[in-house]
Amino acid sequence: MQATLMPPKAQRQPPKAWQRFRRHRAALFGATILGLLVLAAFAAPWLSPYDMRSQNLSAMLEPPSLAHPFGTDELGRDLLTRLLWGGRISLSVGFLATTVAIVLGTVLGGLAGLLGGQVDRVLMRLVDLMLVFPDLMLLILFASLFGTNYLTIVLVLGSLSWMTTARLVRVTFMSLRERDFVEASRALGVRRLALAWRHLLPNALGPIIVAATLNTASAILAESTLSYLGLGIQPPTPSWGNMLQAAQSRLTVAPWAAIFPGVMIFLTVLAINFLGDGLRDAFDPRQSEAKRGG
Repeated sequence: MQATLMPPKAQRQPPKAWQRFRRHRAALFGATILGLLVLAAFAAPWLSPYDMRSQNLSAMLEPPSLAHPFGTDELGRDLLTRLLWGGRISLSVGFLATTVAIVLGTVLGGLAGLLGGQVDRVLMRLVDLMLVFPDLMLLILFASLFGTNYLTIVLVLGSLSWMTTARLVRVTFMSLRERDFVEASRALGVRRLALAWRHLLPNALGPIIVAATLNTASAILAESTLSYLGLGIQPPTPSWGNMLQAAQSRLTVAPWAAIFPGVMIFLTVLAINFLGDGLRDAFDPRQSEAKRGG
């Protein structure tokens, strides 16, 4: 009987959202580019022409050629190979950190929006406190305190980027809990947690997906920044950020060593932003109408 209480609009939203998304050319382009990058990173063991740690001191800083399509670095390692393996690190850090942030933000924002009152005030003051401090300063501080291994970086990035999601989920829950289908469920005796799980959360998935998409781009940039500063993934394990850091002192001698990692970061962030923009327009058609009207 509870299934009949779901609003018709919420039930029809996914197919309509998909139709709007398919008409968004930039989003489709972004999804295609991101899909190719993820596929290439996943298939790195099979696509890589060389071992990622294999050094050839007789081939140091060679420009792009048939043997090394993206050239070599200061130790004669093939840059294409290291870019593929570095993509596995940079992309997985971004996706996993976003997962941590989305879970934290959804749980805390959902509690604030569902319970309200003192719980809401305390959680929102915590959000305000976290937003006061500059992100980069906190990233550097936590990375210095807790180390620079893979798991620590994922947890640090995730634990410092949940606030926007929490605010978004809170507002969405507060709006949804006043809807007729929620009032009807409450009148039938549905408990708060069951109400949030069955009705509020499914109707808030659109904004959460958009927030996750945009947060992934920020997490990849943050990991690249930390690695560039020497506080992220440590060599010899490659990431796009530490490849940029290693190449900065040889820009005039071997510019390709910096250009290709920079291009990979640029393409990834651009693709994710295009995808996020398309998802936002798909789940909230008012955004698309406002853009056309402007």
